[in-house]
Amino acid sequence: MKLKYTAPLRGELSVPGDKSISHRSIMFGALAQGRTEISNFLTGADCLSTIACFRKMGIEIRQNGSDVEVFGKGLDGLSAPSEILDAGNSGTTVRLMSGILAGQRFFSTITGDESICRRPMKRVMQPLTEMGASISSIHDNGCAPLEISPSRLRGICYQSPVASAQVKSCVLLAGLYADGKTSVTEPVVSRNHSELMLRYFGADVRSEGTTASILPRPSLSGQKVNVPGDISSAAYFIAAALLVPCSEVLLKNVGINPTRDGMLRVCKAMGADITILNEDRSGAEPCADLLVRSSSLHGTTIEGEIIPTLIDELPVLAVLAAFADGTTVIRDAAELKVKESDRIAVMTDNLSRIGCDVQATEDGMAIHGGKPLHGASIDSHKDHRVAMSFAVAALACDGETEIRDSDCVTISYPAFYNDLNRLCQ
Repeated sequence: MKLKYTAPLRGELSVPGDKSISHRSIMFGALAQGRTEISNFLTGADCLSTIACFRKMGIEIRQNGSDVEVFGKGLDGLSAPSEILDAGNSGTTVRLMSGILAGQRFFSTITGDESICRRPMKRVMQPLTEMGASISSIHDNGCAPLEISPSRLRGICYQSPVASAQVKSCVLLAGLYADGKTSVTEPVVSRNHSELMLRYFGADVRSEGTTASILPRPSLSGQKVNVPGDISSAAYFIAAALLVPCSEVLLKNVGINPTRDGMLRVCKAMGADITILNEDRSGAEPCADLLVRSSSLHGTTIEGEIIPTLIDELPVLAVLAAFADGTTVIRDAAELKVKESDRIAVMTDNLSRIGCDVQATEDGMAIHGGKPLHGASIDSHKDHRVAMSFAVAALACDGETEIRDSDCVTISYPAFYNDLNRLCQ
């Protein structure tokens, strides 16, 4: 894929449904009794992997584009799969499903693609083992494939060393099958989609400070779920509209959950012109329209409690920082090393290729922005967030940018390049 600046971004766009919420709507719908109707479901490869896994366990799921019906069979309604469950490139699928599978009465194996089989799974294996689960790494390296055998689970109070919604959700889902209350305490609060949606489906979930807890064996009922637009997908158009002169873009129905809105807070701290319109807090997940206009940006510091609210947006924020005046420092983001790629190493390498003065640190990077940047050959490392971030950078660079393995965006946003091109015309 080759890109370069063509024109300001103009118009309005509805980004695809939130990836995190789409995954959970399938999982919780499968564990509920009755039909769950999902609208604006994200049809990216990751979420389709979750659908495929539950179909292998006997759950009927009908899909018509972004409209999905899940015919749940209750907490004990899953059937033993006749083959290995394949999560593709989806870490969410592996980690959350490990919690569900730990409570089943059948043996299962879950794996994923080459990237998934390098990502750390000890972070969910440890708490599940503390709960009494029988879970092991086939290659004994703390990574997928994982084998999970039937066992009796006990409720625990788990102190998570990392603020991770995937870890928290995995433990809470296993807690559905435990013999007592299960709680997870994090260093800081991570995204809370699981808590909100489990409560919506009928679970007894409580949140207090940085602790979330759940009581076992609830009666979950099928629901209607309208998935808001994914702020992680909206982030690329926010960044592009801010960087490209004379741009003005209206992004419709974007999720603005406070545990996910760090992108907006950091952009405003950098001087961004972003207006929140038509805010709607009537449902479980708040959403709004975002009006974004091109802006002169300046550097900032991104650290501490805000990091879990924007961990997926840090690559595109690093791109914004490269064009902003002054220095931006990202700290407390060592989690970037264990995403689809080592995003600290990959982002600093590619930012250097376009002429940015950037240094990697142990838990982030220092970006000295404001100098003219040029097009270059970018290695996405098949990481969708890297590819989309440098598609944005290409619009503000001098000359042409080539992104290798650019089709990896299908993981979360199959129509990304089409939507970007439409706004640029």
